[in-house]
Amino acid sequence: MQGWHGLDDVPGDWGRSVVTIGVFDGVHRGHQQMVARAVAKARELGVAAVAVTFEPHPDEVIRPGSHPPQLTQQRRRTELLGELGVDAVLVLPFTLAFSRMSPDEFVQTALVDRLHAAGVVVGENFRFGHKAAGDLETLRTLGEKYDFVAEGVPLVSDGEAISSTLVRERLAAGDVAAAAQSLGRPHRVEGVVVRGHQRGRALGFPTANVESPLYTAIPADGVYAGWLLVTQSPSPYEGERWPAAISIGTNPTFSGVERTVEAYALDRDDLDLYGAHVAVDFGIRLRDTLKFSSIEALIDQMRADVDEARDFTDTESSAI
Repeated sequence: MQGWHGLDDVPGDWGRSVVTIGVFDGVHRGHQQMVARAVAKARELGVAAVAVTFEPHPDEVIRPGSHPPQLTQQRRRTELLGELGVDAVLVLPFTLAFSRMSPDEFVQTALVDRLHAAGVVVGENFRFGHKAAGDLETLRTLGEKYDFVAEGVPLVSDGEAISSTLVRERLAAGDVAAAAQSLGRPHRVEGVVVRGHQRGRALGFPTANVESPLYTAIPADGVYAGWLLVTQSPSPYEGERWPAAISIGTNPTFSGVERTVEAYALDRDDLDLYGAHVAVDFGIRLRDTLKFSSIEALIDQMRADVDEARDFTDTESSAI
């Protein structure tokens, strides 16, 4: 799969393609259906399938300071789109000038002149162009002008219409299981392992303190069962994945103030992950964050959390 950043990266001899467009934050089940339709259409026509996305999030440019929590980092988003079968991902830098393009200008500049669109697949509620002036019907009309066929894909529902906003709401409520249902996989938080207060090690549960990028969508404070995996590292652990108990919060028992994401790889006290790029996949919420009256009470609860996390991950593994 090819990856391009900006229109100038598109090869000059690029042939015709079927294009699907969206922010694709989360690459959730609705996005997956849309991309699958674009890939199928491209195969029917014997052309390439291209996913067009944007960086940074358009909301941050149009309404500075309103950046929604990000479900996936751009590298992960591109990886997920590639797994769905697209031949190329084009990341368009979203600037104020770009946001002021008319619908016609955007279509001609990006879809026609560079990607030579034979087809365009979008969600049925797709809006584009300056002040979101363009919609699916606008795109169909422009398709007649520029020789491509525009197609709208209905929203996917799991009781509610699946959207990135819905996934964020579920994560904010701590309902990582429902978020996973909408995503079609566990929600993931990525980052670099940094040194914390090392309290977990002293208590017998050494944790990886994960420092994630700005705007990352982090679930509500609480204790979760899931998995810890090393995504990029010079260490021998790269590619490994362990069942984990995960804590999010400020460590109120120790009067902490900084919110952290910490993951304990079950039954592993021999891991040195400092500086490693890791991911935490969330399976289920176990309990709220609590303030304990003593260290002994905290340790007893941590043991119970680990047992519950082990039961959950063992069950999930046996179901695969």
